[in-house]
Amino acid sequence: MRVGALTEHPTNRLKYELTWSVEGLVHEYLAECDAIVDGKACKVQPLEGHETLTLDGVDYEAFNTSGGVGTLGDTLAGHVRNLNYKTIRYPGHCQIMKHLIGDLRLDEATLAEIFGYALPRTSQDVVLIFVSATGKNRGELSEETLLRKVRSRVQGGTHWSAIQVTTASAICAVLDLVAEGRLPQRGFLRQEDVALGDFLANRFGRNYA
Repeated sequence: MRVGALTEHPTNRLKYELTWSVEGLVHEYLAECDAIVDGKACKVQPLEGHETLTLDGVDYEAFNTSGGVGTLGDTLAGHVRNLNYKTIRYPGHCQIMKHLIGDLRLDEATLAEIFGYALPRTSQDVVLIFVSATGKNRGELSEETLLRKVRSRVQGGTHWSAIQVTTASAICAVLDLVAEGRLPQRGFLRQEDVALGDFLANRFGRNYA
């Protein structure tokens, strides 16, 4: 799983502008990350696992960050060989973050203060969602992928950033499905308990379609 909340028009060396919580942003660069490696749930280091990818003709990079796997590590351990989540950024971002955190040893509070002061905020953003699954299908090695790009937009006479649209839509869609009795009515609800078809067909989930 590869996900990125990015500015559409980067103008600085980090190629990044703030679109959501600066504290949440910094934390995902520093906390250990959940993954499945060789069938076992484990922890991997943030900012590692660097890779490059091209989506719709645009070059990006991706690297380990915390939070994206959620409960999938426990649910799929022993069922899939490898599973991981990485954040998408424009090329060069990861190297600068490694310098700030690894070489200059800036801690979470200091990074949040610097970013909050130095990085501008933007509502001209795009949320990229890319998921790929590789495995045997009828004896043949196969791969299926999903790519979504959600951009900022005007809805109900108000301009909403892409990160606002995706965050609010996901929450509201799940609440709708609970109210309709389509999801368990009690107990802990995992993200993987929500059928993708039901989610995308929902009036809010359609923002992901």
